[in-house]
Amino acid sequence: MKIIRTISDMQEAVQTLRRDGKRIGFVPTMGYLHAGHLSLVHLARQQSDRVVVSIFVNPTQFGPNEDLEAYPRDFARDEALCRDADVDYIFYPSAAEMYPPGAGVYVNEDHLSTKLCGASRPGHFRGVLTVVTKLFHIVQPDVAVFGEKDAQQLRLIHQMVDDLNVPVTILPGPIVREADGLALSSRNVYLSETERREALCLRKALDQAEQMHASGERSARSVITAMEKILNTTPSARVDYLSIVHWNDLSPAEQLEGDILIALAVYIGRTRLIDNTRLKTTDAHAS
Repeated sequence: MKIIRTISDMQEAVQTLRRDGKRIGFVPTMGYLHAGHLSLVHLARQQSDRVVVSIFVNPTQFGPNEDLEAYPRDFARDEALCRDADVDYIFYPSAAEMYPPGAGVYVNEDHLSTKLCGASRPGHFRGVLTVVTKLFHIVQPDVAVFGEKDAQQLRLIHQMVDDLNVPVTILPGPIVREADGLALSSRNVYLSETERREALCLRKALDQAEQMHASGERSARSVITAMEKILNTTPSARVDYLSIVHWNDLSPAEQLEGDILIALAVYIGRTRLIDNTRLKTTDAHAS
């Protein structure tokens, strides 16, 4: 495994791989890796000859009052996990390498990015799409793998790739959970023991939605009410948003019909966690 810290060295390595006819798989991360990230590496390995993992805590996707400085970092641990996962290259640039003085071009999306997380984190997805675009140019992957836990991010990256004609296949990776159902996240390390238990309210609320859907309930309002009851009775929980939307355009859905995303962001104490579920209704009357 090679650790590469500069854009020019990464691009040179990619050119060599291209000359040798190698198919490149890419997993962009912000580090502090867990089993969810490693599942994405496994998917990339299945689809490619060489796997590149980027580790970069991207400053442009953090707001002024968010946890950029506190975001967990442990490169030695990440390096060991990548070696065990048979990663071929770690791209580990500095912020100055990725955003040199005078950099002023960003990638914006004006519709999907304004909803859900975008509504409470203005500028977040501009930072995400900009850094992903830069990474795509640097790594030039054939396939890039993104986790379904960040559902809105995944939807936006699909849109960006389509709109900008980026020659990369986007492969979604299923959400990986702890045994009790909590979605894996690098930010879970922030939770106290009590908060860790109470964080299960996100999965419990989604379980309730899935059960109601399976039983034939189609009213989004009824499902949201039942989910809110679970979240509102959790002492440390503060709901940022709880939304039921159409997957295609992330517009609010009144009925659970067609391809539906149920997404929520909840503060457990001071830690903001997200989770979601996709429901695809095949009822005869569904759109």
